[in-house]
Amino acid sequence: MQMRSKAVVFRGEKLTVHVEDILVDPPGPGEVMIRMAACGVCHSDLSVTNGTLPLAPPIILGHEGAGVISQVGPGVAGLQVGDHVISSFVHTCGKCRHCVTGRANLCDAARATPGALFGGHLRTSDASGRPLNVMAGCGVMAEYATLHENSVVKITPDAPLDRCALIGCGVMTGWGAVCNTAKVEPGTACVVFGAGGVGLNAIQGCQAAGATLIVAVDTLASKLELAKTFGATHVVDASKSTNLVKELRGLTDGGADYAFECVGHGDIVAQAYGCLRKGGTAIVVGVAPPDNTTSIRTASLAFEEKTLKGSFYGSTRPRHDFPRLVSLYQAGKLKLDELITRRYPIEEAPQAFDDLAQGRNARGVIVFD
Repeated sequence: MQMRSKAVVFRGEKLTVHVEDILVDPPGPGEVMIRMAACGVCHSDLSVTNGTLPLAPPIILGHEGAGVISQVGPGVAGLQVGDHVISSFVHTCGKCRHCVTGRANLCDAARATPGALFGGHLRTSDASGRPLNVMAGCGVMAEYATLHENSVVKITPDAPLDRCALIGCGVMTGWGAVCNTAKVEPGTACVVFGAGGVGLNAIQGCQAAGATLIVAVDTLASKLELAKTFGATHVVDASKSTNLVKELRGLTDGGADYAFECVGHGDIVAQAYGCLRKGGTAIVVGVAPPDNTTSIRTASLAFEEKTLKGSFYGSTRPRHDFPRLVSLYQAGKLKLDELITRRYPIEEAPQAFDDLAQGRNARGVIVFD
């Protein structure tokens, strides 16, 4: 059955979002409709509105959500009405070379249709019947959303959905960069650049991995203070440092073992690489604009055996990692409640985006009745 729904739509006006009434078609083969409970307001959503992520408008935003399945399409296996699920903005086909070798986050099919569902279908339109694209195959900043079964992960029904929604992007991206991509060892020194939603989860990932020195770097005092509650042993205000790399190398007794760039800027990538000790690894987590570049001293790669690598979506295997993170939260070993600075009804979505742009939130969450 087609559903009427409110949704947050970007129509191409820079940094402007609208709350609109939309129509959501019932699920087709291999698809499910979800009654959304909550959706995180992620920096990637903001990046669509400022052009950093060039997705074609008009587009329904939202890729970090959780809800309850309300309808199931033909041929769906392993999901049924009433299941609690988290959205995954990477579709996992289960057949390509990346999926079958345990690197599902790099699935070849995931980027084939960036504004549509897995398989290229659209199930959303505006009140006039004109098609609406969906962000990253999700478009879950809406009361109802139809997704392909490859874009949802079933979780236990006894976990709070407004907190579990954050696992769908920010938590998985930051925590996974540390524990999956870098595989940080106990007793190491780590530096995390950026103490926003992703950076805070990288920090708690470092703590979970047993790092003994964890330095948070940001320009906002409020975020640095919050970083301490997530496991940072030291904080550095980059806006007050005259030589940030030198300061970080001194603080880490000659250089960090691991550095995580969670901002998305080439100059900060160079700082992350520069603060490493010999044999250290810098992980690029933040998404930079398409024309952004970084520069490093090439000889250091050979003479110092440093590594510079990327981490996309925390190198996740969604069906393995999402339930694991839920279990860690329920066991008191993963902070989710503390990430949520403010909850917004969908009508206040424009305010949520402004708060994100101004750095007021660790994570804002839109909650649906």
